[in-house]
Amino acid sequence: MGTPEERLAKSIAMLTEKLTLTADQQTKVKAILVDQNTQIAKAREEAGEDRQTARAKMTKLMEENNVKINALLNDDQKKTYASYLEERKAAMQNRGGGQGRNN
Repeated sequence: MGTPEERLAKSIAMLTEKLTLTADQQTKVKAILVDQNTQIAKAREEAGEDRQTARAKMTKLMEENNVKINALLNDDQKKTYASYLEERKAAMQNRGGGQGRNN
């Protein structure tokens, strides 16, 4: 999966390509994702072994950050972002949400 920095760079590059983000949008999206990563790490730490609590906190954080990102986008980008989020949701459901996978 790579380091957090590598995953962040990959996410920014992918969103930039899909949404045709401007330099200003890239900077703002990066700040949102950096904060999200920090908050998710904190939620995992606070939840300890309670995976359900951690998952609930992470889901809420991601939803809040999707709203923040959406607010930065123009109308065409918003449509593309909504489609992208639906694709990701479907992909997660198809792989069982990452639970119970065999390695």
